[in-house]
Amino acid sequence: MKRFRSSVVTSVVLLGGLSLVIGSTRAVSAQSDPAIGTWKLNVAKSKYVPGPAPKSNVITITAAGSDLHVVAKGEDATGNPTGIDYTATSDGKDSPVKGAPAYSTTSMKRIDANTTEQTRKKEGKMVQTATRKISADGKTMTVTTRGKDEAGRTLNTVAVYDRQ
Repeated sequence: MKRFRSSVVTSVVLLGGLSLVIGSTRAVSAQSDPAIGTWKLNVAKSKYVPGPAPKSNVITITAAGSDLHVVAKGEDATGNPTGIDYTATSDGKDSPVKGAPAYSTTSMKRIDANTTEQTRKKEGKMVQTATRKISADGKTMTVTTRGKDEAGRTLNTVAVYDRQ
């Protein structure tokens, strides 16, 4: 009987420890994402088709448990304020987006340690894809966006950001 209790206790401890490891691995994956930080748009290195390019944009990416919280603030070409806010995980499920005129949800998929791909939708219909790539040295983030903008024009943008 003593041996039986010992093996039950050992099993419970092992399962509890395994649960902690699995849970912490999910949290660490977001926390160790190389995109976490503050990124400033380098307008001179970026290409906006159709233009014009925004005057400025700063993206702040933070870990929110196993998710990423993304906040972008800037000014469009005419000086009007812009802002986008969403929290997404890399499970490919749609997450609501606030402030984006061209899309209302985004889903994110991890391609490799430095690359993610987003699918952006408006009213359930895919309108854009965006690929985010962090350079090997971690100093540059390039976001390539293809699809349609809020006016239905073909969009082919390469936005280059510098880590702050």
